Amino acid sequence: MAQDLIGRGWPFPVGLVPGRLRTFQGGDEKIRQSIWVILATAPGERQMLPEFGCGIHDLVFEANTAALRGLVREQVRDALTRWEPRIDVVDVRVETPTPAQRNYLLILVDYRVRANNAFFNLVFPFFLDEGAE
Repeated sequence: MAQDLIGRGWPFPVGLVPGRLRTFQGGDEKIRQSIWVILATAPGERQMLPEFGCGIHDLVFEANTAALRGLVREQVRDALTRWEPRIDVVDVRVETPTPAQRNYLLILVDYRVRANNAFFNLVFPFFLDEGAE
């Protein structure tokens, strides 16, 4: 029943298994993939829906400061609230893995699926400067 409420769709990324396309995804996995797509898409990348996505991609090459992490947290929360109506965002945390690894952030999203009240989390790596050591 929850599967019907949550919906089904193409898996992300679309791919092949031997001899055929990967099967449709449904349920909680489809929601996880949808969240990943929202966070990985910069506004303006979608042809027919230019506002879709998360504005964190404009922050690449910014200094890894507390202010930046707060801005990332708010942009992620706003994007998920706007574009994924099947969930309630419980918490968003933005962390630097270690002081030596300041070239990327870990975005930790805790969410609740509205259809079945199940809680999940997702960790999304966001690279500020891919070439830095």
